[in-house]
Amino acid sequence: MAKEQSGSPKARQPVFQRMRITLTIGVIGLCVASYILGAWRGTSTTSIHPSIIYTKSQCGESILRTSSNSSGRSSSDVRLDFQAHHQVSFNESSLVAEKFPPCQLKYSEYTPCQDPRRARKFPKTMMQYRERHCPRKEELFRCLIPAPPKYKNPFKWPQCRDFAWYDNIPHRELSIEKAVQNWIQVEGKRFRFPGGGTMFPHGADAYIDDINALISLTDGNIRTALDTGCGVASWGAYLIKRNIITMSFAPRDSHEAQVQFALERGVPAMIGVISTERIPYPARSFDMAHCSRCLIPWNKFDGIYLIEVDRVLRPGGYWILSGPPIHWKKYFKGWERTEEDLKQEQDEIEDLAKRLCWKKVVEKDDLAIWQKPINHIECVNSRKIYETPQICKSNDVDSAWYKKMETCISPLPDVNSEDEVAGGALEKWPKRAFAVPPRISRGSVSGLSTEKFQEDNKVWAERVDYYKKLIPPLTKGRYRNVMDMNAGMGGFAAALMKYPLWVMNVVPSGSAHDTLGIIYERGFIGTYQDWCEAFSTYPRTYDFIHADKIFSFYQDRCDVTYILLEMDRILRPEGTVIFRDTVEVLVKIQSITEGMRWKSQIMDHESGPFNPEKILVAVKTYWTGQPTQKQ
Repeated sequence: MAKEQSGSPKARQPVFQRMRITLTIGVIGLCVASYILGAWRGTSTTSIHPSIIYTKSQCGESILRTSSNSSGRSSSDVRLDFQAHHQVSFNESSLVAEKFPPCQLKYSEYTPCQDPRRARKFPKTMMQYRERHCPRKEELFRCLIPAPPKYKNPFKWPQCRDFAWYDNIPHRELSIEKAVQNWIQVEGKRFRFPGGGTMFPHGADAYIDDINALISLTDGNIRTALDTGCGVASWGAYLIKRNIITMSFAPRDSHEAQVQFALERGVPAMIGVISTERIPYPARSFDMAHCSRCLIPWNKFDGIYLIEVDRVLRPGGYWILSGPPIHWKKYFKGWERTEEDLKQEQDEIEDLAKRLCWKKVVEKDDLAIWQKPINHIECVNSRKIYETPQICKSNDVDSAWYKKMETCISPLPDVNSEDEVAGGALEKWPKRAFAVPPRISRGSVSGLSTEKFQEDNKVWAERVDYYKKLIPPLTKGRYRNVMDMNAGMGGFAAALMKYPLWVMNVVPSGSAHDTLGIIYERGFIGTYQDWCEAFSTYPRTYDFIHADKIFSFYQDRCDVTYILLEMDRILRPEGTVIFRDTVEVLVKIQSITEGMRWKSQIMDHESGPFNPEKILVAVKTYWTGQPTQKQ
């Protein structure tokens, strides 16, 4: 056989094969390297790398400033500063960035759905004019509510419990009207809150100690409380150190800005009134309800107000009453009422409580305490004796958004024995926060399970860990009043519970799952809300707002520009917002907020750059109204 020549094709074939393999490996290597580099660069340009700078505030104390190290200047790559420096088809109006002007300074305390001028148009019977009456679409403001001149960021917790800046809430009325009762005092440029109240002029601490001597407030069984007619919320303020969180509410009335004072103090509060509609909380929410001379006529209108308290009290919950008519023999002259009138009022309240199946626990000095039964077995049987109120036929007891009150007793869930707690017993606080809520374990909320609840807690723990990297001051006392606009099962609040802040958990009306009852069973507080309307609070009352997919939910329901303007109204200057949504939604939100004097930056999802959901972090810049502005 003849030898093959060295230059023949067969001899060169192994060489070509090796070259092809080498080339293929090289191309693959370049692709992988480019992919990794692109992912790294995408991550690095959408994350905040904070550098810590110490500066001096105008009060002279050292404070932290956080800035970004990124070098770009695009709209999504700006420097965000989370610190306070003034201490001592998407349904939208337009895709073009609109510049929103400041409103007139006279609107610095504007509360759209509790506007005193609009309230005058409604009947005063049963305080209807104090209920929510929101503006029509053509009446909505398309401007930014200004902060008062010389506005300063509030004191940090716990100092803010006792002090507030006068320039932030320039009202002296309460300091004069309630001077004897120690509600509030003016000391130079600041207010001081001595902790007094109408029925506790010696301080809320001593008053709470008196209650604790009658029923235990420290064993973990009582966690959520309701204070009706709260004043400046001193009762709720001093319950915090006893691990009890209070939903305080009062109307916007002649006691100017009392709820605003409460929130300025870092204490949960809302503008609200018991009138003709249910208060915006689900049934069986509160372990304790309180009225200290709240001036609510409990014995009138067929007992409808106390019936509403019964609806929101948990089985076994307590109702505490101080002030008229309790201890009337001592106080009737000071109350400028006759002995006969006061005795009749107390007799009627006692009778109503019996017909509600409540048991009177004690009456001592200025305090009277009743307890709701743990179930309705005996109560159902007692309807043979008491003609009114009957037990409601409807089980729709949680609905509380523009829902009229009824003069019937809200039924409790069925039980199998007299010693079983209707709806399920709760763990003591703090175990209660992560124990499976009875509404879930019993299948009361369709579509939610124990597994989903536990997974939700895990997810929010991871998300909050990520937030802490994006916004280091989040857990260091920078933020006190926090709102979750779409709270779900309360996982965000639970992940933050060990830090010095509280969360107003909002469940939008019309949500697929009514989870607000679950949130209360966990030992947190919240409210129902339709975000196409204004929230029941004063301007500048929240430090931090969390908005998880809220704009995807509302984009086909109303003009989301007005939702953002409402967020601007309730957010404090230099406050922070986290939005979670798709990139498309966030880009449009960012476009609108640019015209609201906000600075913002789009970040990656905590799982990495390839998740279609992103995070938009925004900061409201500091600015105030001008005192020379024409009114």
